[in-house]
Amino acid sequence: MSVDLTGQTPRPAPDGTGRRVAIVSGRFNAAIVEELVRGATDLLTGAGVAEADITTVWAPGALEVPQLAKAVAEAGGHDAIVALGAVIKGGTYHFEVVCDASAAGLMQLSLQTDVVITNGILTVYDEEQARVRSGDDHRNKGAEAALAALETLAARATIR
Repeated sequence: MSVDLTGQTPRPAPDGTGRRVAIVSGRFNAAIVEELVRGATDLLTGAGVAEADITTVWAPGALEVPQLAKAVAEAGGHDAIVALGAVIKGGTYHFEVVCDASAAGLMQLSLQTDVVITNGILTVYDEEQARVRSGDDHRNKGAEAALAALETLAARATIR
């Protein structure tokens, strides 16, 4: 599968055959997140990951995604976890707290486990920005996070 997610030269997605990937998603802003999950799933299956090897876990929101990603990593059986969600700025400081805490939790977890973890949680100012980043084109951040997971797995394989 040839992928152009960043406006760069299209490149083949790494072969995902035999890989097991969990998609851990926050249910808040569900219409947006469902499109991110679709983008991630389409990218993964297009790269050879069997549908049966993709596990989808739903968290209440972005703040709970790191905790469930940790549970998935500890349970074993997955090569990568793709974290997805959508945080849309409101009128309070809560936006910054959720964005910072979810990103920090995922980064900390990624450094504590051998499971590849990518962060595809949208942090946007309005619903239009979220729709653009979850649409049915090269800008879908769910697909981008899934591609990053496969590329990281492939890069790690060359190191070991």
